[in-house]
Amino acid sequence: MLLLDDHGLFRASLARFLGSVPGFEVVGECGSSADALKALEDSSIGLVLLDFDLGSEQGNEFISAAREAGYRGSFLIVAGTADPRSVAIALKHGASGVFLKSEAPERLVRAIQSIAIGEVWIDPKVVQMLAERLTDPYLKFDEGTASVLDDRERNVLLGILSGLTNKRIGENLGLSESSVKNVVQRLFGKAGVKTRGQLVRAALEGSLGVTRRLIERQMQSVRPADQTSSNRSRRRHPVHNPSSASQSYG
Repeated sequence: MLLLDDHGLFRASLARFLGSVPGFEVVGECGSSADALKALEDSSIGLVLLDFDLGSEQGNEFISAAREAGYRGSFLIVAGTADPRSVAIALKHGASGVFLKSEAPERLVRAIQSIAIGEVWIDPKVVQMLAERLTDPYLKFDEGTASVLDDRERNVLLGILSGLTNKRIGENLGLSESSVKNVVQRLFGKAGVKTRGQLVRAALEGSLGVTRRLIERQMQSVRPADQTSSNRSRRRHPVHNPSSASQSYG
């Protein structure tokens, strides 16, 4: 893997840690996009770890430049902060996941291993923020088509975003596992995808198409006025602790 970060101390510390993990090899450390693009001429590099903010440069711009240069490996954003919009843009440019620097090193190892086998990794804190946006039933899965999700579809999607299995989603919603599978297939059809990982990517990218007015109106309609309504909200939107679930999507 190749490390790209304009903070030298963090980059060196990360290189030492990852180099100690069996099966991992850090073949380069770069502080600028230009140096990283040159390093990518080495075809053995399978993964690039980089930040959103590279000083005077942006991580998304580097991803696009690397793709144009012919790099076909994977990208993992390792950032100090992130929001659903930034994550959506990163995924649209070709990143395979986003990991926050505040998380434990062991979770970074897990994220890298997941991406290495073709999965998508989204940090739980980012999923929590995205879940709040997904209270809006109008999700624009692409720039030309807006798909309306019913309550059941939206809650199943939130479960998928939190890394829950169909069985666990069914238990939370009071549905059979086969019913959840049917809803997942409907979501695949509306998003035009074939896998859960692709669905997560479509949902994240689609969050860019949700208008502020619709978000504010929907959030006001579900904001609990007292403890009783809060309990009802938790039953209606059961996914409130993504950090307890796996955030990789095959």
